[in-house]
Amino acid sequence: MFKPVTADFFDMPTLDLSRNLLGQLLVHELPEGIVAGRIVETEAYMGAEDRAAHSFGNRRTKRTEIMFGKSGLVYTYQMHTHTLINVVSGPVDTPRAILIRAVEPVEGIDLMADLRGRHLPIKQWTSGPGKLTKAMGISMDYYGHHFTERPLYIAEGDPVHAVSVGPRVGIGNSQEAVHYPYRFWEQDNPYVSKFR
Repeated sequence: MFKPVTADFFDMPTLDLSRNLLGQLLVHELPEGIVAGRIVETEAYMGAEDRAAHSFGNRRTKRTEIMFGKSGLVYTYQMHTHTLINVVSGPVDTPRAILIRAVEPVEGIDLMADLRGRHLPIKQWTSGPGKLTKAMGISMDYYGHHFTERPLYIAEGDPVHAVSVGPRVGIGNSQEAVHYPYRFWEQDNPYVSKFR
């Protein structure tokens, strides 16, 4: 039903890729069934020169090592109790990544309800980076996986016609980087995170 994009999809400048990920499908083939969400919000992190990036100043640690790899790799990390998922971008040894901040559920709604909690309204299932990984059963185990490979991959979706651009969320200690317009979202989509 869904087919992974090819590796060359990821071969473009990070800000362009961050925008072009909007409308594509994040797909996870679980033993219980397939869950898929249309990507509606992303944030770009521009590596060595970006104070908000984990790899600022070319910081190379066990956590950031995958950011120095090829485009399209999965960079997962944990914040509090949440797993967050990123798309590695930029040439090898240029440690950039794009956080997937929100998706709109399109497949596996019942399974998402079980994973996220049926007591919550559907708009709250995937409207944030920690929420969407819970709803889609995505764990830290995918660190270093590639988004062209099953069972977790990006598939071609529908284009986004109206894109909004603004500063990123939750990076208040990042000096001038707080103001960089590196966040992209589909205008008026109800699944975009609550920060507008």
